[in-house]
Amino acid sequence: MSVPPESVVPPPPSEPIGGDVPAEERTWAMFAHLSALLGALFTASLGAGWGCFIGPLVIWLVKKDTMPFVADQAKEALNFNISVAIATLVLVVLSAITFGIGLIIAIPLWAIIGIGWLVLTIIAGVKANEGVRYRYPFALRLIK
Repeated sequence: MSVPPESVVPPPPSEPIGGDVPAEERTWAMFAHLSALLGALFTASLGAGWGCFIGPLVIWLVKKDTMPFVADQAKEALNFNISVAIATLVLVVLSAITFGIGLIIAIPLWAIIGIGWLVLTIIAGVKANEGVRYRYPFALRLIK
């Protein structure tokens, strides 16, 4: 029993593999999600990684007119990271208003938010690389 040679030859790299989304768009969409990790890492010493939204914002601004899948995923990453920043800021304000007593609530919530942010960002990057339009749970859709 022989296998025809055309069935074992992979498609050329220019053909979309993940559904109808070209490989280049899937890669840029993955970068849009994972750039939040890089932005947070670079700004961690300046205060809790506030730069997590810079990467998705730059990618969205650069690619929004030429790559619709990238624009959608970068906007999703941007909205999620802004939502996380708002939640973190609310906890900072709560801690300040209560003269530090709010830290009893804020510190565990920061840990939960941080771990959730990391896990969801990685999942989103993987899904975007597969060509799936990922939607973050708990994200405010501020940028339409």
